[in-house]
Amino acid sequence: MHMNSPNALEVLRTQSLTGLVYEELEKRIASGKILPGVPLREVALANDMGISRGPVREAFRMLEERGLVEFEKNIGVRVRNLDLRQAEYLYQVRIPLEGLIGETATDNMSAALEEAISQVLDRMQDAVSRLDVEAYAALNFQFHDELARGSGNPVLYDAYRRVVVQLNLFRSYSFRHNPATLAGSLQEHRMIFDAIRGRQRERASELLRRHTQASLQKVRAAMEHAGDDEGHESAR
Repeated sequence: MHMNSPNALEVLRTQSLTGLVYEELEKRIASGKILPGVPLREVALANDMGISRGPVREAFRMLEERGLVEFEKNIGVRVRNLDLRQAEYLYQVRIPLEGLIGETATDNMSAALEEAISQVLDRMQDAVSRLDVEAYAALNFQFHDELARGSGNPVLYDAYRRVVVQLNLFRSYSFRHNPATLAGSLQEHRMIFDAIRGRQRERASELLRRHTQASLQKVRAAMEHAGDDEGHESAR
């Protein structure tokens, strides 16, 4: 196929639009703007974005491959809901990934990355001061994403993103910070950053692993608490 033919150009345009649609939907899912269990309407999204349905349909397939949505018979496409076992499987992968990110981010720490993370930490401090849990949660995500991106390893970053975005599908049961826990969480992030900035790769790796293991424990506790609440509701 000749690259300047109308058909070839249309293929390139569709592929480009599909990527943009995928990125936008992934962002909405990761940020919680689209919650687990919510159906995705192909026509509505196409109209909202001012494009044809083809790129939206292809983006749905990409989201399915990444484990973010599922196709249900007679229902269509729906954002996945994860149960505790699925979340634990993802954490089994995330914990060693975080350890590797600690090592590689330390090895590749640049002035630009240090400045970017410093700014995130300053904004996290501001969120703690305002007791703004929602803002803190978004910045928490950004902190870890900056570190993963700063690893300098695109394969590692891609693997990390796949796991973390899927874990956000568990947000309805996952541990949520409350104003009382924000200061402690911020201190953990400062310790991680200090280790990386100080070129302490083993300490950075261990701190990130422990931080993620603690997150898993909080998820388990939150899930058990939610189960108890559901049991109480059923008994009423």
